[in-house]
Amino acid sequence: MADSMVASFWGPVTSTTELCEENYAHSSYIAEFYNTISNVPCVLLALIGLVNAFCQGFEKRFSVLHISNMILAIGSMIFHATLQLLLQQSDETPMVWEILLYMYVLYSPDWNYRSTMPTFLFLYGAAFAVVHFFARFQVVFKLHYVGLCLLCIPRMYKYYIQTKDVGAKRLAKLWVLTLTLGTLCWLVDRVFCKKLSHWYVNPQGHAWWHVLMGLNSYYANTFLMFCRAQQRGWEPRITHLLGFLPYVKVQKPEKRE
Repeated sequence: MADSMVASFWGPVTSTTELCEENYAHSSYIAEFYNTISNVPCVLLALIGLVNAFCQGFEKRFSVLHISNMILAIGSMIFHATLQLLLQQSDETPMVWEILLYMYVLYSPDWNYRSTMPTFLFLYGAAFAVVHFFARFQVVFKLHYVGLCLLCIPRMYKYYIQTKDVGAKRLAKLWVLTLTLGTLCWLVDRVFCKKLSHWYVNPQGHAWWHVLMGLNSYYANTFLMFCRAQQRGWEPRITHLLGFLPYVKVQKPEKRE
């Protein structure tokens, strides 16, 4: 939304995307306050997932996946705090890189030519970053991102129907639920911004999108870790941190001497 009368530390807004939140309403250092701080839970969830993946000896791809979630959330914080065109790339490009990483995690177990997939995905991600930097896609970026996400859904569904564990299936359902609710929050914030901006309290739909997508990524990662542990015969089970946050605990078979 248009700048308020508060002086801004970062200068005029130069990004091609602005959300339904008054700029610099709470601080001259943070352009969109709620859209910035709503990424903090995403960073914390990714950190919890990273510690779990590392401590239980999951493959490096899962640690990288959690780190990518963290980088994406931090990039989003930087963008929404500044609304600068250059830093807009720190939000949008990692979104594509993250989805490419999900595609690798989802499809690599059954891929016979192991070096071809990561090489292709790496080159694709690098090429996109360069082209997006110069072309500054808007609608094309959104359509491209949605298309990549849709490519992941069939594989997630395959894992869902192959998994018999009730706790793991609940994770998959929470993944769908948070994705649906998050998308609705994003759409309402975009489509009805003019009406919402006149409400006494702005519901901050985009901020809720951040929180819900942080949960969505965590549920997806945890579900995929469970499925991978099953593939490796690690006897995984879903337990809960502090009684509410699900995570995977594995029991690896003892090595024979």
